[in-house]
Amino acid sequence: MSRNFDINLTIKVAELPEDFSAMRSVRAAVFQLEQRIEPELDFDGKDETSDQIVAYINDQPIGTARIRYLDDRTAKIERLAVLPIVRGKGIGKLIMEKAIELAAQKKMQEVVIHSQEYIQGLHQKLGFEPEGAVFEEAGIPHVKMRKKLGSTY
Repeated sequence: MSRNFDINLTIKVAELPEDFSAMRSVRAAVFQLEQRIEPELDFDGKDETSDQIVAYINDQPIGTARIRYLDDRTAKIERLAVLPIVRGKGIGKLIMEKAIELAAQKKMQEVVIHSQEYIQGLHQKLGFEPEGAVFEEAGIPHVKMRKKLGSTY
């Protein structure tokens, strides 16, 4: 006997206090508990001036990313986090697509990221190009990547 499960995936820009609480809980689970990153490295005081993307399944927070605007032409997407239980299902890609779309709506000309090395392939599929050598950030190998924004969004 097969069962049908209704899965309601929502990916949105954080607006409500509950969205910010959801973002913090996902980041704490992924960066602090799983990857052992110090809270003060993750929560660096830049969240308040950034846009936050939050993903929910059936109203449960499962993923997030932050968009900082470095200047009037460059956005930096960072703090991409997806809970382990839902990884490998394309949710990180959808969160990144939403973040890129938001940057384009704000007339940004390019997006930069510091991708953890192990998910560099995901970002390349989204049109990001690696730049420079692998470097360590918070004790984890990263690669700087850049994507020019065109008329696709």
